[in-house]
Amino acid sequence: MDNYEEIGVVVLAAGKGTRMQSDKAKVLHCVNGRSMLSHVLDCAVKVSCDNVVVVVGHQAERVKDEVKKSFHVAFALQEQLLGTGDAVRVALPLFKNKVRHVVVLCGDTPLVKARTVKALVDLHRDSKNKLTVLAVDLDDPTGYGRMILDDGNRLLSIREEVDASTDEKEITLVNSGIYCVEKQFLTNALNRLKPDNAQNEYYLTDVVGIATSGGYKTGYVRGENAHEVLGVNTPAQLKAAESLSRGEDV
Repeated sequence: MDNYEEIGVVVLAAGKGTRMQSDKAKVLHCVNGRSMLSHVLDCAVKVSCDNVVVVVGHQAERVKDEVKKSFHVAFALQEQLLGTGDAVRVALPLFKNKVRHVVVLCGDTPLVKARTVKALVDLHRDSKNKLTVLAVDLDDPTGYGRMILDDGNRLLSIREEVDASTDEKEITLVNSGIYCVEKQFLTNALNRLKPDNAQNEYYLTDVVGIATSGGYKTGYVRGENAHEVLGVNTPAQLKAAESLSRGEDV
């Protein structure tokens, strides 16, 4: 399926990135001379050329100024950094009426490729899922949300590491933070989120549990290249992303 006019893309770019040890917003740190956010937007506009919303928050004006140099997109302001679920919620009203499915990308994954996201969208629509997650296998899953599957390999929920049990932390199939969700279902599910977790935030991952508990069809795509969804949170990870983008081993 190659018609992406009904696809909208949210790019999450509101966070502070305190572990970067810098006063610059995390997504403005550069990989090969361009901001991480610019790399992600290269991907986003190939999936949806006129329905991309960037969620800004920390250093909002600086982030917007950087984006406007190269891209024509909409911006949503997350006034308080209350989590990924809240970030997507503020973005939804900016989409055009023709948008039926929403892709969520993270502004700190500079290696993500459009072909990978399109494969996620295609499976999501072909399977008639309400929600589909891009997952990857990691030798060291530390820091990532774990994919909780039933005995039939069906997705039940995603457990953030801070909320995971000891057994769940042994799971190596993790959430990439990239989703495709039917817009109407997403709107309703976001309104049901509660900050009942260790971070006191509205987790987008909780939408998965809302879908499965409601009997809606969910699924996941196992990404072939875990490096594509490497989230950059530290100077060391930024250096690794730089090396990987050049085809070097890390």
